Amino acid sequence: MSGFLEIRDLHRAFGGLRAVDGVSFSVREGSIKAIIGPNGAGKTTLFNLIAGALQPDSGAILFRGDEIQGKPPYWIARKGIARTFQNVRLFRGMSVLENVMVGMHLKGSAGFTAAMFRLPRTFKEEREYRRRSIELLEMFGLADAAAQDAVSLPFGRQRVVEIARALASDPALLLLDEPAAGLNIHETKIIADMIVKIRQGGITVLVIEHDMSLVMGICEEILVISSGRTIAEGRPEVVQRNEEVVRVYLGDEDA
Repeated sequence: MSGFLEIRDLHRAFGGLRAVDGVSFSVREGSIKAIIGPNGAGKTTLFNLIAGALQPDSGAILFRGDEIQGKPPYWIARKGIARTFQNVRLFRGMSVLENVMVGMHLKGSAGFTAAMFRLPRTFKEEREYRRRSIELLEMFGLADAAAQDAVSLPFGRQRVVEIARALASDPALLLLDEPAAGLNIHETKIIADMIVKIRQGGITVLVIEHDMSLVMGICEEILVISSGRTIAEGRPEVVQRNEEVVRVYLGDEDA
């Protein structure tokens, strides 16, 4: 198995609960892949392992050929992996523009000393952050809200701000944890279009999502997990017909 991102026989337990139990899969560069499964299947734990928030008990995670398991989150982020969360996490008391600019600082080069003494290169870097952040806001229809307190926006637009902030770090791989959660049909369509636009910009996307219309509409491949184990993987139309997926995830015959 080879790919842009490779997960090899990954295990993670919490006490006697095996949250991730021998999961293996790969993600092709430039693709949109979904991870689906019932609540408690281990999906977010898997994201936490990839992003470095948790460490695996065994197994390997390779990104662009390099093992990244055991590395801290900031190291993995600088390597080119960004993520969003199931529950929107924006900085209170900061504007939409400032929230997005936070993502830019991850790869800043001016350094702490330059910032502390307000050296010229700090101002130059800050201007560049602002310019690029405004471009992101314009790209996703948020320029009109740049000066607003981010948490004052409607929930759907807060989702877009969080995704824009993740993109501000210039990732090669974007992990989206239930981006359509809590959104209505119109807002979900906006998020789906946004994900397609992100992929068109050259960024690979791995998404956890319960909204099957979004998954089936934009993803080339789907991984289905249940109780920490893989039960199916493949193209949407193949996974949709898989009897085990229907039984475990979509429900029995009544589904």
